[in-house]
Amino acid sequence: MAVQTRTAPRVRAQVSLWDRVKMPLFYGVLAAWTVVSIFPFWVSLVYSLKPVANAYDPPILWPIPFTLENYRTVLTEFELFPRWLLNSAIISVVLTVVRTLFCAMGGYAFARLRFPGRRFLFITMLFSMMVPGQVLIIPRFLVIGPGVIRNLTIGGTKIPTGFGLLDSLLAVIVPGIVDAFGLFMMTQFYRSIPKELEEAAAIDGAGRFGTFFRIVLPMSQTALITLALFTFQGTWNEFMWPLIVLRTPENFTLPLGLQWFRGEYYTLYSIVLAGSLFNSLPIILIFFLFQRYFIRSIAVTGLKGV
Repeated sequence: MAVQTRTAPRVRAQVSLWDRVKMPLFYGVLAAWTVVSIFPFWVSLVYSLKPVANAYDPPILWPIPFTLENYRTVLTEFELFPRWLLNSAIISVVLTVVRTLFCAMGGYAFARLRFPGRRFLFITMLFSMMVPGQVLIIPRFLVIGPGVIRNLTIGGTKIPTGFGLLDSLLAVIVPGIVDAFGLFMMTQFYRSIPKELEEAAAIDGAGRFGTFFRIVLPMSQTALITLALFTFQGTWNEFMWPLIVLRTPENFTLPLGLQWFRGEYYTLYSIVLAGSLFNSLPIILIFFLFQRYFIRSIAVTGLKGV
């Protein structure tokens, strides 16, 4: 006897119009924003690869005729350009290494040590992150340069109240040795590390410094690289503070030198843009090589109780 089976009717899911268009619309907005973001860089690249005499000839968005003469001009005919590049590299590398180490040590102290005024100092540090950097320009200049109180004399001895570092690379490096954002970031990271690891190291006879440099610091690779990338990027592109403390063209950083360079070649935009791309190239390479650390930084800086 044949058994008859009945097939249940298919129930079509009700798909609204918004469900159909939201993903295409989302990717369309992303594509449009990508074009808007890349367009200025693309125009700069195209103009830097076109001869000065043909910079405004069509096509505007494609380097025809193509030439590398503008880059050769920047590297060979402007003698201070390699010096500016070297100054920026020295300042960025030194400040990145020093700030990363000091912020790691300070963050570990806030996360693990218990000392009087710890909570007050931490809250004060967070408050300093809300103060615009322009407010601190004059105090920083007085401390780095002539001093807060000039001609201070005690018992016939002149007491310096400033470092006297104006017009030197140290004038750019010293004020940025420690950063409030770096301290906060490393503090939050070290609070997420289990204390049992440090307790085990203490049982083995390791002191506080030994535990930090031999156990904790090697575990902080992700946070340290993230902080180093942000520090290098910010230092390499910094313009305002070097403009204030550096006076001699030989001591200029690359962004500051390019501004002066544009003054010398204010009509030769192709050459100016070729020099500007030298300033952008290291940041672009670093971003593509370490972009996963930029993404992880959002998780690293997650809030946690004080």
